[in-house]
Amino acid sequence: MAQILRALKKESGSSNEEDGKAYGIKSKLTEKIKAPLRRLKKGGKPEANQPSQITHKPVFAARNVPQGVAPNGEASSRQYRVKPKRAKHERRETRNHREQQYGVSARERDAEFLKHGPPELTNLYKPLSINMSKTRKRLSEEIEFYGRYQFEELDFSVYEAENIGKFRRKEDEEASGESDEEISGESNSRSSQASAGNSHSSQASAGNSHSSERSSQGSNDGGRHNKALPQTYRLNNRIVDLRTTSSQGIFRIQSGISNMFRTYLDSQGFIEIHTPKLQGSATESGASVFEVSYFGRPVYLAQSPQLAKQMCISADFERVYEIGAVFRAENSNTPRHLTEYTGLDLEMAFEEHYHETLDLIDEMFKSIWKSLYERYGREIEIISQFYPHEKLLWRDETPRLSFSEGIKLLLSDGWTDDEGNPPSDTEDLSTRAEIRLGQLVRERFKSDYYILDKFPASARPFYTMPDPGNENFTNSFDIFIRGQEILSGGQRIHDAGCLEKRMRRLGVEPETMNDYLEGFRWGVPPHAGAGIGLERVTYLFLNLGNIRLASLFPRDPKSLPRRLGGPNLRHPEASTTNPPWVDKTNRNQDIIPKVYQPLEKLIANYGDAANTSWLDERYEHWRHTTTGALQGFVPYHGFAITVGEPLCAKSQYPQVVSAYLNYIKTERRDLKPLWLMAGPAIEEFLGDKCNWRTLSPVAENRVDPHNNFASKDHDVARKIRHAERERVKNFEWPKTKPLPIELKTRVNERIDEWKAKRKAGAQVHLTEIRPWIDEEHRRYFYAADGSRDGRVHALLVLHQLAPENGYQVKFLLEFPGAPSGTIESLNMFAMAAIVAQEPDVHSITYGTGATDVVVGGRNMGKGKLKLLKKSYEMINKRLKLTNKTEFREKFGASLDRVYVCYPSRGLGPAGIKTIVDFMQEEN
Repeated sequence: MAQILRALKKESGSSNEEDGKAYGIKSKLTEKIKAPLRRLKKGGKPEANQPSQITHKPVFAARNVPQGVAPNGEASSRQYRVKPKRAKHERRETRNHREQQYGVSARERDAEFLKHGPPELTNLYKPLSINMSKTRKRLSEEIEFYGRYQFEELDFSVYEAENIGKFRRKEDEEASGESDEEISGESNSRSSQASAGNSHSSQASAGNSHSSERSSQGSNDGGRHNKALPQTYRLNNRIVDLRTTSSQGIFRIQSGISNMFRTYLDSQGFIEIHTPKLQGSATESGASVFEVSYFGRPVYLAQSPQLAKQMCISADFERVYEIGAVFRAENSNTPRHLTEYTGLDLEMAFEEHYHETLDLIDEMFKSIWKSLYERYGREIEIISQFYPHEKLLWRDETPRLSFSEGIKLLLSDGWTDDEGNPPSDTEDLSTRAEIRLGQLVRERFKSDYYILDKFPASARPFYTMPDPGNENFTNSFDIFIRGQEILSGGQRIHDAGCLEKRMRRLGVEPETMNDYLEGFRWGVPPHAGAGIGLERVTYLFLNLGNIRLASLFPRDPKSLPRRLGGPNLRHPEASTTNPPWVDKTNRNQDIIPKVYQPLEKLIANYGDAANTSWLDERYEHWRHTTTGALQGFVPYHGFAITVGEPLCAKSQYPQVVSAYLNYIKTERRDLKPLWLMAGPAIEEFLGDKCNWRTLSPVAENRVDPHNNFASKDHDVARKIRHAERERVKNFEWPKTKPLPIELKTRVNERIDEWKAKRKAGAQVHLTEIRPWIDEEHRRYFYAADGSRDGRVHALLVLHQLAPENGYQVKFLLEFPGAPSGTIESLNMFAMAAIVAQEPDVHSITYGTGATDVVVGGRNMGKGKLKLLKKSYEMINKRLKLTNKTEFREKFGASLDRVYVCYPSRGLGPAGIKTIVDFMQEEN
């Protein structure tokens, strides 16, 4: 044995030493010889302890990686050894063996995966008991791992499973051949264009030449595809979602962007700083900051490190940057906004002109684009299979346009906004205008990356330096990729006197920002800077279609919903998670008979606006026997018209809705289910689990009483002043006192007059006018002539809902002969009373209102949606459905869409007529 080892060592020479350094004390060849001898000494056979056949297939098989090249494309000194693939017949035998073992094929299990969605996703995963870092380095199998888990049995990733939806196409696809994905949102992919000679790589990559079925997965925000897991499922099951190759690749690229940003600025003499996120005043505007209590006094979460950056420049730091959290309290539920994101901010002093800063930023971005394609080519290729996009175009000399030149491009193109108005060079660009301008720049300059300079003063904060040549414009700029802004920056005012004057002109009190101004009084050099959104750059670079996909755990206005249960319930004794009959017996150990929770208390615990209509006599109440949950419906013309969401905890929705539908199917066979005013959770369940069609012609009209926009409306203010001159007084009846019969009588008389004066014909409604029921959960406001005993001019009734939903304006009636402005005055009075008496209430809904257009939901074919849109337009025109919504919007109401849901082939013209008849009231 010793002679054999010496001979082998002599033959291999120094290579064994290298092998020993790479893999341990002894060479791998030596180990191969010694291992069988060890087993023979123990009395075993050489084959006895051979490693078992690999039972996990890779998520993605990597391409042949040449020696000396690392997986991310960078040169490496390490020599990688690639394990040969198994023979094709071996793989086939292994697959057949597994199918016999499980009794089901991989494709069948994939179809089951698509049917049930992410909650069962973890059943398809198995942890890998190997050291992933070593596996990545050695590439012992020809595979690129992106996490601790891989997909068992499948040769493709989790989202590749979207493509096998072709095996379970919906029966409702239209004869026209157009898939539902075509109506779920606009595709963000643009057609390929040839690049200019000095453009960087604009040819479409191989990943862009997918079949039409794969490219239909594109970068849509809606995520309502028949053949794909809904985006809401992915984000609601974020941990499982992040295990996939595409998600892992997105965040590797995002990490690369922040690393390249830091490395580039370090090379330019910048200093990284870390600024506080609690500030004594708003940086730019008080309307978009989060206010928090700081030991009993109000402070704000930083909406940017702007003030601290400038203070560092005044302290002679000269060049600084920061990578940190940024908070924006903007109620923007769009695919391009977050309330919390990572900001890449920089600030620097310059010598002659603020374009020195712009030049540096421009070169930094071009360096980042180039490095991303060089280092992360494999990740980009994988991501493009699920989010198809073209390679980013940029030029050696970046196109730079002034704001006025950009406006001229739009004007020459004939672009107008939704109301037909042309763009103005004194107002900021809308999102649609930005996207169109990006398309025009791409057509003219063959570049997706460009700069817009000299923005109007109306679109910039107080600290922005005005243009010396024209004070209507500023020395500021934005940078765009793919038609959307990724950076905003410019020169800052560095003179203390000029800065204070500008602050006062824009309504900012200098006294509240003394620390900030103190540095300017001691002298500050001319400086400029900019702020970048890391998630925005990532999602636009990869054309993901939704910024939430570029955030690990995204925060938007609908994030962190209040969790109901226990202490948050208004009536804990009426809980559905802990029903009153659970574990309760009498003295004789007999089970106490079930006494279901009262409807009124369930509405106060779990209800929204639609649930209050269940108090009307025409509604039947179905009960879930296990929890006591309640669902209201009306048998009407052969339909079970179901309105609103069930009264129970949201976690109980699946079991309660399933039980209710089974009740309709088995015990009310004469009725077809038809669901109105369904919220997003119910719509998602019915669409994905029950394969129902969904669409949204209506929306909940909600307002935050703390942000009362009506107080700033000049027309509303004028009407209120008129009502005051007419001696209209507003009153609230104390909640602790019973309503007097005399007041009810006076109001009822005025209600009768109101009914008699209404226009003849159809009136759309969901509930009857019965203001005196469930008085325990209602608050009453009325306007009268001069005093409490005067003639009643208007009535406003608030109905208490679940804590997260606040109140509903159940009735808002202005009676005949009331002076102009009465209803506006009473509405403002009630909002102010809620803010003063219940400061925790941040939501008041006026109920549902019709919207201008129908939005397609789940499982809606394009032909079907077109037909429904035409029907809706006719009904809307005849009944003027949007009048209420327009009236509520002047009080600052925002729209939360709710849905109409129905089984496949369950609506049609008869169903539409049934809905209209159900919601009409003949005078």
